[in-house]
Amino acid sequence: MTLPYFTARGETVALDDALRAQVRGDFMRCRDGLTQYELTGPAEGQLVLLVPGLTIPLDYWDPVVTELHERGYRTLTYSGYGRGYSDRVTASYDESLFVRQIQDLVHGLGVAPRHVIGSSMGAVIGMLYVLQARSTVSCLMIVGPAGLLARKPPIAALLRIPVVNRLLGSALGHTLLEGHLSHNLRDPAQVERLAALVRPCYQVEGSIYALCATLADFALAGRQDLYRAVRNSGLPTMLLWGDEDQVTPAARWDEAMELLAPTQAELVRQTGHMVSFERPDLTAQLFTEFATTHQGAQP
Repeated sequence: MTLPYFTARGETVALDDALRAQVRGDFMRCRDGLTQYELTGPAEGQLVLLVPGLTIPLDYWDPVVTELHERGYRTLTYSGYGRGYSDRVTASYDESLFVRQIQDLVHGLGVAPRHVIGSSMGAVIGMLYVLQARSTVSCLMIVGPAGLLARKPPIAALLRIPVVNRLLGSALGHTLLEGHLSHNLRDPAQVERLAALVRPCYQVEGSIYALCATLADFALAGRQDLYRAVRNSGLPTMLLWGDEDQVTPAARWDEAMELLAPTQAELVRQTGHMVSFERPDLTAQLFTEFATTHQGAQP
């Protein structure tokens, strides 16, 4: 459903050409709006698409991108609609919107990602994308994946009520955001580093609207059939999870292992939800070893 647009308290910045001229990245006109992206790294390197989660802008991936470039990979990062400096669209923020954004971006750039890494909600989006792009994708890594809860949290149902969405989002949206950010990482210093990336983007008008609409519209729970579909596709898949994840708890590890039957899996000790942010070196190392083994895998 498309919820009524609102501007939350603390959103004082208009997303216009003047602002985009000051921030990093390039911008592409996709079917639903402008998308902020960066296509960087060795020109001849195999292309890795990095799919972001619920709140994060494209520069979240910088530490992993640096590691991947050193290993010879080319990378495509982007900000999902409503995140970073991509458009805050008035739309249903469901899976079709985010998968379509990737399809438009890769088509417009004339590229075909060889590998996909998705984190949290981005793991769900990444799984959906690779099922549609199986002929060109050799392997998938999912990190702290969402989708395994039996049902969405009660607040998601409340946010589907337009008047509640507007009232909660306008008054409490940034409080909810800060609470979410504080649970992503174990180390307070890294929490603050993450928040420093995210907070400026959430001064842009419509950011909390997009976040609330995503919580209301996106199927972040009950995605067991999606995990099975990826398993049945035969795509080499790696599961990476922090053992102290408080957002998508690793208590779901056994269920994920059974549903996905990943080719390789690593439960990273003393690590929270954002393994790729806390341990970019390990993430890149494990990905490189995995991708090298399966780089020729085709259906």
